[in-house]
Amino acid sequence: MRWSITFIPTLRDDPADAEAVSHKLLVRAGLIRQLSAGIYSILPLGWRACRKIESIVRDEMDKIGAQEFRLPALHPAELWQRSGRWDVMGDEMFRLKDRRGADLCLGMTHEEVFAAIASEVRTYRALPQIWYQLQNKFRDEPRPKSGLLRVREFVMKDSYSLDLDQDGLDRAFQLHFDAYRRIFERCGLTPLAVEASSGSMGGSESIEFMAVSDAGEDWIASCGACGYAANLEKATSQLAEIDDAPGLAQPEAFPTPGVRTIEDLTTFAGGAPADRQIKTLVYVIDGENALVLLRGDHALSEQKLLDGTGARAARPAQADEIRAALGASAGSLGAVGVTGIKIYADAALQGRRDMTTGANRDEHHLRGVDVARDIRVDAWLDLREVRAGEACPACGGALGVAKTIEIGHIFKLGTRYSEAMGALVTDAEGRERPIVMGSYGIGVGRVMASIVEASHDANGIIWPMSVAPFEVVVSVLNPNEVEPQEAGERLYDALRGMGIDVLLDLRDERPGVKFKDADLVGIPYRIVVGPRGLAEKKVEWKRRRDGQTKELPIDRAAETVAEAVLEERR
Repeated sequence: MRWSITFIPTLRDDPADAEAVSHKLLVRAGLIRQLSAGIYSILPLGWRACRKIESIVRDEMDKIGAQEFRLPALHPAELWQRSGRWDVMGDEMFRLKDRRGADLCLGMTHEEVFAAIASEVRTYRALPQIWYQLQNKFRDEPRPKSGLLRVREFVMKDSYSLDLDQDGLDRAFQLHFDAYRRIFERCGLTPLAVEASSGSMGGSESIEFMAVSDAGEDWIASCGACGYAANLEKATSQLAEIDDAPGLAQPEAFPTPGVRTIEDLTTFAGGAPADRQIKTLVYVIDGENALVLLRGDHALSEQKLLDGTGARAARPAQADEIRAALGASAGSLGAVGVTGIKIYADAALQGRRDMTTGANRDEHHLRGVDVARDIRVDAWLDLREVRAGEACPACGGALGVAKTIEIGHIFKLGTRYSEAMGALVTDAEGRERPIVMGSYGIGVGRVMASIVEASHDANGIIWPMSVAPFEVVVSVLNPNEVEPQEAGERLYDALRGMGIDVLLDLRDERPGVKFKDADLVGIPYRIVVGPRGLAEKKVEWKRRRDGQTKELPIDRAAETVAEAVLEERR
């Protein structure tokens, strides 16, 4: 391609609304443009990078025996109603009606559709199967932001494994795990594989692939000593044992005027430190009020609450709902003596004595609370959010907490969707059994943005060779002079003949403009053809990654650079 006729609308300044580095650079380098909030057009350079990422994905999926499909993005509501997810997905699902009034949606994912197709598999002899596609997905994000990191329309590779039993699912899950490792490595990324919540997808197990980045919105806990890693929605830790005093024979009420928070009570005369308080939260879980109890210095993970209770929805109760349930305002709430309402308590409160909590009477608290004696707990759950510095559950080392971008997620679905869609096979004994499924996703745009987040400098993007829109740019200085122009054309033709993705820059621009554009776009190698070098029959070769330069004989330049490109591709 020739730069002069390729649409590469580079910008000098960052877009005003961009915060993430990838958002700034993908816009400035002319790879994407925003059409609306969370909706982006992928321009030619961006599309070339995406196609290379997709090519890597296809190659690795094909290696594990996967077959590619192309399924509709427009789905009838009936499919999602059969799986039970029509209502669960809530406002994030784009819904519409056709001219006959039938309910439809734009697909957020394709478990239901693939499971419906799987109903045509009749016998165990046809298993195992792995099916995949690269398809647009649609989610009505409440807060689209950060360029391609949180969008409303995006391309996902989603694949689905079909097996007769759990052992088959385990094998398919491992095949995908290994394939994802290779995909990300080939894209220049080294994400952490972490334990994760399966959320609305359901299933018994899931693993996220997370790229560490300040632009991310997911937090993970990890241990440098043993390699343990988990999303904060799933992470656990070891807590130091606390030796409680016996406490009082029964809880004792005391006035706490002006106390509204855990922190207020820590500084109140006669109060208690946060780790000796019981935090009482009122939640509406699937439409029913419930109390959620944690240690005063711990934070609730709402996803853990959903996972632990098996609920579809949970939200904090409103002020009027709280008063109706407990007769007091937030800040004076407790579970002592409460009946007729579900009580879920975090495991860190088990066995605790001599604790302080709200008295369900405004500006009053109770001291001397023995949890086992005084509170009727319906279920003990892991509800708290892990904090940095706490002990690793596997080895006891100190956990670190970091922001990350989710670039891949794999799920063991089990039989949830196959049972709903009637995807049954007969086994060797002639019995009908639901197909055991797995689901596996990679966001292509997120991968591209994550590469930019991980690989850039003050001058622009630094693409790994494997996904660079172009591998080499031939920048011709003084292009209006015959000798530089012809030398540049010869190099361009030679590189193309060797299978190299090369861009020829014959624009009538100053050298500084050409060099800045090439660095901004992030092309891995630059060959500079100019009158001064040609006088010595040489060209300059520069590597974008580290700025190293070298002079090459012009008659060997194309071959030398092509060898370097092909080596990096591998």
